[in-house]
Amino acid sequence: MIDELINELKSAWPWLAIAAAVSAAIFAPAAYVGMHGSWAIGYGWLLAGSLVASGPWWFRWRRSRRQQQTTRRWLERLLQTEPREWADVLNSAPLPTDDRQSSHYRTLEKVQEKLAEHSRQLAEAEHARAALEIRARRAAEQAERARAILRGLPEPVIAVDPYGTLSLANPSAERLFGFDSQAVGKHAVAQCLRSNRLAAAISELQRYQSPTSRTEEFEIDTPDGQSRWYNVTTTTTPGETDGGQGAVVFFRDISTAKVNQRQNAEFVSAASHEMKTPLAGIKAYVELLADGDAEDEATREEFLGVINGQADRLQRLIDNLLNIARIEAGVVKVSKQSQPLNEILAEAFHVVQPSAEAKRIRLAQDLSPLYLGVLVDRDMLLQAAINLMSNAVKYTPAGGQVTLRSRLLDSEVLFEVEDTGVGLSPEDCRRVFDKFYRVEKDKQMASGTGLGLPLAKYIVEDVHNGHLAVESRLGQGSTFTVRLPCSGQMG
Repeated sequence: MIDELINELKSAWPWLAIAAAVSAAIFAPAAYVGMHGSWAIGYGWLLAGSLVASGPWWFRWRRSRRQQQTTRRWLERLLQTEPREWADVLNSAPLPTDDRQSSHYRTLEKVQEKLAEHSRQLAEAEHARAALEIRARRAAEQAERARAILRGLPEPVIAVDPYGTLSLANPSAERLFGFDSQAVGKHAVAQCLRSNRLAAAISELQRYQSPTSRTEEFEIDTPDGQSRWYNVTTTTTPGETDGGQGAVVFFRDISTAKVNQRQNAEFVSAASHEMKTPLAGIKAYVELLADGDAEDEATREEFLGVINGQADRLQRLIDNLLNIARIEAGVVKVSKQSQPLNEILAEAFHVVQPSAEAKRIRLAQDLSPLYLGVLVDRDMLLQAAINLMSNAVKYTPAGGQVTLRSRLLDSEVLFEVEDTGVGLSPEDCRRVFDKFYRVEKDKQMASGTGLGLPLAKYIVEDVHNGHLAVESRLGQGSTFTVRLPCSGQMG
């Protein structure tokens, strides 16, 4: 209570000082009158003067005091409100004084303007912050999606900063080059890649001043010791400084395409060679006939026989090529029906028997007494069996034996063609089913196109979902085994 009174006196002292000065000015004449005249008049004069002197000042002081109290409540209300809500408070609560001429009003008006401006700026900042938070959240979500996509890519991807340091690598790249995620951001890309030529190509491309992209083929050694071919696309990216450009490198495995390309080239070369041989024979004997070198009928018959034989060889080659091409393309018409395997094998046996007898080769059969039912295209499986048996007869010397047998094994049926021929080396066993492949040392034993066994493998595996394999020893013979799904059996 005393502190409040002291504070009020401190705030009102200018007005009291003025009132005291005026009262003193009035008191002096009043004292003079009291001393030289009537004291009652002097006291009256003093009282009237004091009231006249102090009245207006007192009322002004009291109004100022009320304004201060109102202003304090107004400011306390603002202080209890969040800064972002100041504008609403200032709009709903007028200034605590309406005396537009007083310095007090002008001061409060400036305070109100500043607070309103600050509240507006704060609201704008809050709005901008909210917008930035939304953008940052979206950017973070997009970055996480990009990282997830990058992690899920089967193709290796790496990024290099302008200083040649590995800055990004997905798991596929880590597996390809044999480094872990700890290498990202710490090691130079030349230390992480397994190809000096690739590292030099990336470094060279980064020296360009403008965005550049280049695609090349590289052979890269994998951590497991294999060598694979990749189609590598390097695209430069602007760096954060003027020190150069970064680069993003994409790898696409083309090893299978390279193998197919090589095989296709070998196929075309082998097919051309195989076609040239009979065509050259035909052309040579036609020229002999045209030049009149065949003077008698026997010679002409001999020449025509050679031409006919070479034409048949060329026809077989073309037919086999077309059959393989149709099977590989999936356009061959397959008519599968439940068939007894032994009947198909017996027919193949009788087809090959004359050529075996001509070479004095014993042809034996050991077919299962059980009914071996298979769901097959009869003509195609017959062709595969004939090819296997003909091949055995070709590479079995005179006096040898070729055996055809069949049996049941669990849910599969098997038939084998076993011979006592020249046999195959391990390398020949791996390549004997390749198109146009013929064992070099045995080419003189029999003519052929190198397509009989590949065609048999296509028929067994691609058409009938079976399996064809070979076991062989040099000088002791070979055994070709066919496994096919069983469609039922009966005693």
